[in-house]
Amino acid sequence: MDILLLGASGRIGNRIADELLDRGHRVTGVSRSGTIEGLDDPDLVAISGDATEPDDIAKLATGHDAVASALGPSDDESPEILTEMMESAIEGLRRASVDRLVWTGGAGGLHIGPETRLIESDDFPEEWEPVARAAIDAFDILNDADDLEWTYLAPAAMIEPGERTGEYRTAAGELVADEEGDSYITMEDFAIAFADELEEANAVHTYLGTGY
Repeated sequence: MDILLLGASGRIGNRIADELLDRGHRVTGVSRSGTIEGLDDPDLVAISGDATEPDDIAKLATGHDAVASALGPSDDESPEILTEMMESAIEGLRRASVDRLVWTGGAGGLHIGPETRLIESDDFPEEWEPVARAAIDAFDILNDADDLEWTYLAPAAMIEPGERTGEYRTAAGELVADEEGDSYITMEDFAIAFADELEEANAVHTYLGTGY
């Protein structure tokens, strides 16, 4: 596939790009700087773009089979920029006549019980709440885009660089945790889950949790 990857220079985006390239896909990686460190592949094109501008998204997405997103607010941006990015992406895809979108979301909106989301749990870190709530707001916008074949793919409660094992589990709308209640996944294995969903489209119109 020809894939447009937004947020390709971030830690998760970089690993998603690497995974997609290893599978033989052609990736156009978008970042503010127009550079992607650590990847050297003839099927990778690095380009600059503004994810908050629908015109940029439309221009870049045209001719691609799908758009993938690993976007997130930088340290100097308000978390609310996530909703602006989501609105821009949806409008840009529509203008470009591209209907497949896989978005790296947040785990805060996943359920840990019948009526309780992770963000509502007593031990959810207070410092994570602004980004988690902005991610939920962004999902609510995406959830209304019935004309797009979207998947909102969320990592486990804890995600960090680590080993690529090829193992992961998914659950629709639910936080994935192990028998001890720990919710964790490496960025490398999340990239595998992301690429699998992009290729197979088994969870269209789904808020999908991942983890071990």
